[in-house]
Amino acid sequence: MEPNNDFEIFLVATPGLEAPLHAEAVEQGFADTKPVPGGVTCRGSWPEVWRANLCLRGANKVLVRLGGFPAVHLAQLDKRARKFPWAEFLRPDVPVKVEATSRKSRIYHAGAARQRIEVAITETLGAPVSSDAAVRVLLRIEKDLCTFSIDSSGEPLHKRGHKPAVAKAPMRETMAAMFLRECGFDGSEPVLDPMCGSGTFVIEAAEIALGLRPGRSRSFAFENLPSFDPNAWSSMRQQQPLAKPDVVFHGSDRNSGAIEASTKNADRAGVADFTMFQTRSVSDIKPPSDAAGLVIVNPPYGARIGDEKRLRSVYGSLGKVLQTKFKGWRIGIVTSNAGLARSTRLPLLPPGPIVDHGGTKIRLYQTGVLT
Repeated sequence: MEPNNDFEIFLVATPGLEAPLHAEAVEQGFADTKPVPGGVTCRGSWPEVWRANLCLRGANKVLVRLGGFPAVHLAQLDKRARKFPWAEFLRPDVPVKVEATSRKSRIYHAGAARQRIEVAITETLGAPVSSDAAVRVLLRIEKDLCTFSIDSSGEPLHKRGHKPAVAKAPMRETMAAMFLRECGFDGSEPVLDPMCGSGTFVIEAAEIALGLRPGRSRSFAFENLPSFDPNAWSSMRQQQPLAKPDVVFHGSDRNSGAIEASTKNADRAGVADFTMFQTRSVSDIKPPSDAAGLVIVNPPYGARIGDEKRLRSVYGSLGKVLQTKFKGWRIGIVTSNAGLARSTRLPLLPPGPIVDHGGTKIRLYQTGVLT
């Protein structure tokens, strides 16, 4: 067993966005960070687990590796699971949900393995098992090695806790934050999203500029664990660095319902004073400030809403407006279709890695500074 104060922590990334999450974790001072497929590993104590949930904009979940043992059959798994120090990690009065996966192992039946762990936890600790429990214990059996982790986050971390209104086909907050980072955004320049939907890019940009922590408005599964210290957590949450940016972050959309949703969301997130949303079509957009900055946009793509032929003209007119009116600005376009990106006629750099957006493969296409 690892000592109780130093765990391997696994930060779950959106596939394709491991690199910016790694950069963010390094910037935030997490120890021994290493990008791996599907996320980033680092090391730390329970307070570091809390801090990862509170502060990291790009992580979808924060999993804590509790330890493990080898097992080649169910009876052995059963015996060793009963000796595992569950009381260090789980409370007897808090329900748990167990999930199991198995690959390249002699214990190949994940469902049977899960049942053995459930029984071990209820009989040695007394904690009830429930399919909708907030606390999830994850068993991974790989090459006969059983590893236990706990999901410290609960609800996925893109659910910031202050965004009720969602337009159709929304961009997840965690992804938006990482695409902003990939575009070199650091909070010091204006941002415009001319197809802003429910305002995700604009609100994330404002939060980054203000130094607002993404997890400030919500609760987490780790609050139900024996290691949780409410006083230490309370003081961690209060240390809120608040910069006052001298730029405003802008969103526009031709749909007035989207603008209404964006405005509400910005207000709930506490960034209403630093964001501005307007109903206007793409052909009517113009630079919102004298200072140049970043235009970032997630236009509709064929697989999602609308058909490709019609969309080519949308992308074409977007490209035309940006090329003529936005000299000195950089552009970031998130789309699933390279042909649509090219139909903007913008001087695109090589695209970023393929990112899995709920089963749709998307990429970030960027320009340098437009001349």
